[in-house]
Amino acid sequence: MTDATHEDEPHAGGLAGRLNWLRAGVLGANDGIVSVAAIVVGVAGATTATGPILTAGAAGLVGGAISMALGEYVSVSSQRDSQTALIAKERAELRDMPEQELDELAALYRAKGLSSDTAMRVAEELTAHDALSAHLEAELGIDEDDVASPWQAAGASALAFFIGAVLPMIAILLPPPALRVPITFAAVLIALAATGAISAAIGGSEKGRSTLRVVIGGAIALAATFAIGSLLGTTGIA
Repeated sequence: MTDATHEDEPHAGGLAGRLNWLRAGVLGANDGIVSVAAIVVGVAGATTATGPILTAGAAGLVGGAISMALGEYVSVSSQRDSQTALIAKERAELRDMPEQELDELAALYRAKGLSSDTAMRVAEELTAHDALSAHLEAELGIDEDDVASPWQAAGASALAFFIGAVLPMIAILLPPPALRVPITFAAVLIALAATGAISAAIGGSEKGRSTLRVVIGGAIALAATFAIGSLLGTTGIA
């Protein structure tokens, strides 16, 4: 009995699970918060007029959401195409060389620590139950019923960005002109602290460091765009 393997197949860990999707949503919202906040704060540094701030914020919100959706659609489409091709390849191999595939499955279980007899017995029983699912899980970490949908990914990414972007829009537009920037700064940093803590909790990392990193990054972005807007406003360029 030989360890039959295919070098062009990634016999490694599983694909991202639902927690990764949740974390991606949190990070998408974080992007919406920072991106649109930086835009509106930058414009607010140049002018106190509501019209330009609203126009720039709305453009950033719509453009950012579409950009996020397109990027996620292309990325997940490529992933889906790869998964679909691997599933088709595995199905063909099971049809054309079932004995070699059985040996391969048993070899994978031996590599996990099972004895040769036990590994072969497990491989035979799983093959009899559902050969394709057994090979997809053991070799590729793929669930045939859980292949990612690019449309769902694009929609979720756009929605997450939109939800995050709404916060700085509200914070910059509702207060009186003199309080717009400080209130937006405060609201955005609080929101970033929350998204940083949530992301850290999902990823299992240390909350304090992850949260501080996100907050400092957001604060730098806001301060930089406000400084640029103020400079352009005082020099009369904008």
